[in-house]
Amino acid sequence: MTSGVTVLVGTTKGAFLLNGGSDRGGWKVKGPFCDGWPINHVIGDPESGTIWAGGGGEWSGAGVWRSVDGGETWEVTRLTKGTLDDWAANDPETAKFLNWTPQDLPFADDFSQIWSLGYAHGTLYAGTKPARFLASRDGGKSFAHLEGLANHPSADSWNPGAAGLVLHTIVSDPDNPKKLWIGISAAGVFASEDGGMTWERRNRLSNAAACEGHDHPASPRDGETGHCVHNMMRAPGDSDLLYQQNHHGVWRSADGGLNWDNITDGLPSTFGFPIRVHPRDPDTIWTLPLNGDTEGRFPPGAAAAVWKSEDGGRTWRDKREGLPQEACFFTVLRQAMGGDTRDPAGLYFGTNSGSVFASLDEGETWQEIARHLPTVLAVEVLDRG
Repeated sequence: MTSGVTVLVGTTKGAFLLNGGSDRGGWKVKGPFCDGWPINHVIGDPESGTIWAGGGGEWSGAGVWRSVDGGETWEVTRLTKGTLDDWAANDPETAKFLNWTPQDLPFADDFSQIWSLGYAHGTLYAGTKPARFLASRDGGKSFAHLEGLANHPSADSWNPGAAGLVLHTIVSDPDNPKKLWIGISAAGVFASEDGGMTWERRNRLSNAAACEGHDHPASPRDGETGHCVHNMMRAPGDSDLLYQQNHHGVWRSADGGLNWDNITDGLPSTFGFPIRVHPRDPDTIWTLPLNGDTEGRFPPGAAAAVWKSEDGGRTWRDKREGLPQEACFFTVLRQAMGGDTRDPAGLYFGTNSGSVFASLDEGETWQEIARHLPTVLAVEVLDRG
């Protein structure tokens, strides 16, 4: 099993592993894995070393891939059928060519992709497109649908974002297995305090009057943040401090999402996808603003910068050293920024142009550690010492 820091990368053409060893250097790229499936999210368990990759699409159907040997071998748990199943079921020659055998897929055609994964307290969670919430108690070999979310009274009013109605963010409490948060585009933030059996919608503004006056469809209004949440993280510590980047701003909640404060002031735009929180300091956060959803979705001024706050979003500073400052038109997607737990903490992000950048000094300076990958959809980190 590979030791040290491994950056887990999900792309449109499979999963990749970038190993930097214990010194986070000399990065080696391995992949693609998962039979070239589109992989929306890859996560790992540092205790066991198990890696899970979730994705799929219309051709393959949805599924979760699993490796217990550091990526050397992979097994897939297919969950829904795809076009290949329809073709192969009706044509023996196609079935032979694709090495296809009939399978009893547990969710038929209920959803097309796995969009997010989360592992906590021995349970592997998965979010889908369209938004459903699944759980596995056996390490990803089988999944059950937690129906409480689908039965939420607001479910009929949920509107899909540009990528569809996707459950893209799963957040857990490391000390309480019953507490969970999820993000759905475009339905907002939901919280559960009974392990996902029931859910409360949590999008309320702390100061609604100060957030009115925006004319963007995803802007805060009617006392709520705007439901197109892009990414969310829980801060370390014993409080329920959450941060989110959504379609129109960056937000902070000190009470588990019951109330949200707008902390966008000081950033160059209201639009972006990822948010990242320091592994030990709850007031240090990073985001990567883009110029806007209809302006091209690239860094403002075509010059890349990660913006950092060390006071919980009251002030922000741009970090550019090592990042392209001319003709930079890449996009960094919602799950494409990860971090390790070293001291100083490492930060990593991937682009739709196939690069992965790393900072080993908490975002102060950057270096490109991989290039020419397929479009990067997700970046996480597995740190095994």
